[in-house]
Amino acid sequence: MQYSGWPETGELVVGEVDEIEDFGVFVDLLEYEDKRGLVHVSEVASGWIKNVRDHVNVDDVVVCKVLDVNTSSQQVDLSIKDVNDHQRSDKIQEWKNEQKADKWMELAFGEDVSDEQFASVAGELVEEFGSMYAGFEQAAIHGPEALDSTDLSEEEVDALVETARKNVSVPYVTVTGYVDLTSPNPDGVEDVRAAMEAAAGNGEVPDEVDLDVTYVGAPEYRIRVQAPNYDDAETQLEASAARASESISAAGGTAAFHRDRRTDDE
Repeated sequence: MQYSGWPETGELVVGEVDEIEDFGVFVDLLEYEDKRGLVHVSEVASGWIKNVRDHVNVDDVVVCKVLDVNTSSQQVDLSIKDVNDHQRSDKIQEWKNEQKADKWMELAFGEDVSDEQFASVAGELVEEFGSMYAGFEQAAIHGPEALDSTDLSEEEVDALVETARKNVSVPYVTVTGYVDLTSPNPDGVEDVRAAMEAAAGNGEVPDEVDLDVTYVGAPEYRIRVQAPNYDDAETQLEASAARASESISAAGGTAAFHRDRRTDDE
């Protein structure tokens, strides 16, 4: 996605060098539609510069700091030397993330998605999360609830969440469910305890998954799963509930799995 406006003074921008002159470097601003900036020779690198081409080449992707914007003269003054290595690395990663998000938008809404819908959905994500990528990331972690505060339609939310969960890699995903466990037997407490132990895994949970079963309020027990991705988390949650159900059923009891908590707050 390219912005249609102008960058702000002090902003870091990503650009591609498209022309080099003795007095400076012309840079196409990759994040802004039809915008070009100039890096004066004194802003290319620190110290005396004998030849600008010793520092940059045509087609180089560079990170620049915006020094000044004059919309009336269509002039954007930039600096390369004022960007440190840490800022450069972070900005390039941010730009690459937004390129990924562009592709995910096409996956979600089709390659023939209208400019109007693309801009509308992208605008909602940027306004709510700061970037499209962050919006997809939150959708992957939290599902439709992450987009509740946006003005996106139900169909758009579903498309974003489905695409996010298939494509976004996040550090971890946490999902939660609840299971009601009851046993009519005199030693029903032991039946429930065995079912909880079964739900916790009995050694069947992968090392990269953190699964925790806790008491909420009789007869309700919480199952919380933390995993590297949504599909694995959901799979382990369902498997945990199934183990609990199998254990309590074998003892003559019952189990009922549900996603929302039913007991009063602790």
